[in-house]
Amino acid sequence: MKTCFVIQGYGRKTDYTDGRVLDLDASYAIIKNAIESAGLQCLRADEIQHSGTIDVPMYQWLLNADLVVADLSTYNSNAVFELGVRYALRPYATLVVAEEQFQNPFDFGHITLRRYKHLGEDVGFKEAQRFGAELKQAIEAIAARADTDSPVYTFLPTLLPPRMQRALDEAALAAVGPLPAAAAMAPAAPAAGDAVDMNTKQLLDGAQQRIDASDFAGARALLEEAAKRRPNDSYVLQRLALAIYKSAVPDARGALLAARAVLAPLKPDTCNNPETLGLWGAIHKRLWEIDRTPALLDIGITAYARGFALKQDHYSGINFAFLLDLRAREALQAGQRDDAITDHTLAIRMRRDVTQLATAHLARLPEEFSEERFWVLASLCEAALGSGDAAALQKYQGELQAMKCADWMQRSWQEQGAKLAALRADYDALLRGAAAP
Repeated sequence: MKTCFVIQGYGRKTDYTDGRVLDLDASYAIIKNAIESAGLQCLRADEIQHSGTIDVPMYQWLLNADLVVADLSTYNSNAVFELGVRYALRPYATLVVAEEQFQNPFDFGHITLRRYKHLGEDVGFKEAQRFGAELKQAIEAIAARADTDSPVYTFLPTLLPPRMQRALDEAALAAVGPLPAAAAMAPAAPAAGDAVDMNTKQLLDGAQQRIDASDFAGARALLEEAAKRRPNDSYVLQRLALAIYKSAVPDARGALLAARAVLAPLKPDTCNNPETLGLWGAIHKRLWEIDRTPALLDIGITAYARGFALKQDHYSGINFAFLLDLRAREALQAGQRDDAITDHTLAIRMRRDVTQLATAHLARLPEEFSEERFWVLASLCEAALGSGDAAALQKYQGELQAMKCADWMQRSWQEQGAKLAALRADYDALLRGAAAP
């Protein structure tokens, strides 16, 4: 069977040109299905079973794969580099795709680029069908003829590609090992003890399954193994930090400090990654709940403020508003009434912005359950509660309670709602006391 190697990032990645987060695993599922429907075996780099550096098998696949599909969405520099290597090695059988808002750099002007559309972080059902069908048709057309698609060989027509005898191809592929079966690539419930024998995709998929089941300690073990292989990958470190602080092992404070150490290499004080900033804010918010150190609250507020300024998203905004109200209450307790009113007023305005953003976002999402839809509704629920809009609160609470999702997700928004209700009551009581003669 012919083989296809997919050049692409994995997990949720941020497009820094516009702040959007794209789920590249959702894109890969469509690409993989189209490739297999066209009769080829499909592999992405994180599915390669290997020991030592990934570079050797990666270059072997770039050279020997019968087809390469490169997804340039989010302007992934590694993907662009690997595409360049493929173009230098093979004159044909390379196909380039990207999300519809990807802006072609100048040197891509002569390259055919097939587009797909993300709806929020995911790809909608109808779009998945359309793009999958288009991609399958393109793959079948490429397989039927050997037209040069590499700009290297197009503009340097006398250049000869590497001599690739079939025996050498088979030997190189044998050194990498056979493509894993579909069942092996997506185990139902991988054991943490088997992590060393799993490829990176299996580790990340297994970790997500455990997170969905509220098994954060199990997810942590898998993600720690993934981090050994990808120590500089922001997505892996972000998921690991989440699993660590949610696990509360050895205790809540120790887990938060460990999660903060995991995120530190991503430079959250200066980075422009909204996901990193959101986690940084969440960690310091929870550390403040334990230590009550004002500086921790300020760090959390700064992180969420920067995240919202970068992305204009409901998650950063709603958490920014909550921490502003927390600081307002602390200021009232310290006798700083003007500072308290300023922060509280900013929190009210932020919830208005969140309501507008989240309402528009919700209208673009499919009505069926998704994790993204859940958190948008949770933000609308919290905004309604913080704004005193009882009708909207009842509406969004009903929708959230009807959703079938991980237990920890339901607990998370319920606990947050209880905290906000108590915070509002405290603030109002303190404000009345400060105004009393």
